[in-house]
Amino acid sequence: MAYPTQQPHGNFGPQGSGPYGPPKKGVPGWIWVAAVFGAILFVGLIGTALGGGEREKSVEPAAAPVAAVPTSAARVPVAAVPTSEAVRPTSTQRTTAVAAPAVQVPMPNVVCMNLQAAQDAIQAAGVFYSRSTDATGAGRMQIMDRNWIVIGQNPAPGVLIGEGDAVLSVVKYGETRTCG
Repeated sequence: MAYPTQQPHGNFGPQGSGPYGPPKKGVPGWIWVAAVFGAILFVGLIGTALGGGEREKSVEPAAAPVAAVPTSAARVPVAAVPTSEAVRPTSTQRTTAVAAPAVQVPMPNVVCMNLQAAQDAIQAAGVFYSRSTDATGAGRMQIMDRNWIVIGQNPAPGVLIGEGDAVLSVVKYGETRTCG
């Protein structure tokens, strides 16, 4: 009995070809990673070269507001002032803004309030920054302001305060009986 001739497995044709044609060689993964990285670097360098990078910019400060001149002030005609004596601003002259004076408001009485209500009262008076400290001396931070009660304040009620001048001594609810 004669058997038909068999083809060798995986080799159907000329030397080196597979059942679906010659095997294809792929590009290793590290080459793709290097190509993507290089492209990103190249785009970044082009963007920087075209002005996309940050540069230090010199900005002239804005001029301070000028107080209004009363209408009753005498005015000198421009022709009366010789041009050599006239004051002309130059780009090298700089003006400095004068800081507004700190706001001073009377300290409200906040003893026996919860810390949040006390801070709200101080802010309603016009001062937005106040401080609080743990009156037990344990140095605990006041995270939940509504869980703390003010048992002391510095300065006393009625004293003029500014930003950060109000210091409230606080304890947690239930730690003292001085406020009811």
